[in-house]
Amino acid sequence: METMTVERVIDAPIDEVFAWLTTTTNYTSSPLVVRCRLTRSGEGAPYGVGAVRSHLWLIGWFRERITHYDPPYATEYVVERSLPPSRHELGRMTFTEVEGGTRVCWTTCAEIPVPLLGGLLTRRVARPIITRTFGNILDAAGAALAKRP
Repeated sequence: METMTVERVIDAPIDEVFAWLTTTTNYTSSPLVVRCRLTRSGEGAPYGVGAVRSHLWLIGWFRERITHYDPPYATEYVVERSLPPSRHELGRMTFTEVEGGTRVCWTTCAEIPVPLLGGLLTRRVARPIITRTFGNILDAAGAALAKRP
C-alpha cells in the first residue's frame, strides 16, 4: 500500500475552500478530470457521510463513498470500485487556516492489486499520476477561488 500526499495553500477562507473541494463536480476544472457527479446524497449535506460520487479521470473510473465529513476541517472517503481495479484504504482532505489562506492536505492510500508487481507499479506509475491529478485539482480550486468577487 502506497501513501500519497499533496499539499497546497489556497488564498481563500477555509469554508470556501472546503465547499469547493468537497463539491466534486468542480474537479472538471482540472484538465485531467473528464466527469464527476454525485450519485447519492449524504446525511445532512449533499457530500456528507454516505454520499456516493462517481469520477471519470483520464486515468480511470472511480466510485467513492464519503466516510467522514467535518466541515470545514476534514472529509474522508474510500474508493469502493474502480477501473482499472485498485485497493484503496483511505482518502482524506484536511483543511487548516494559515497565514495567506487555507492549507489543504490531500492524502490517499492505494495500491494496484497485481501479484508481485503491484508495489512497483503503484510507486512508478500510479503515484505520479495520482499526485499530479490531485495537484491539478488543488490548483484549479486556487484559480477558481481567486476569481471570486
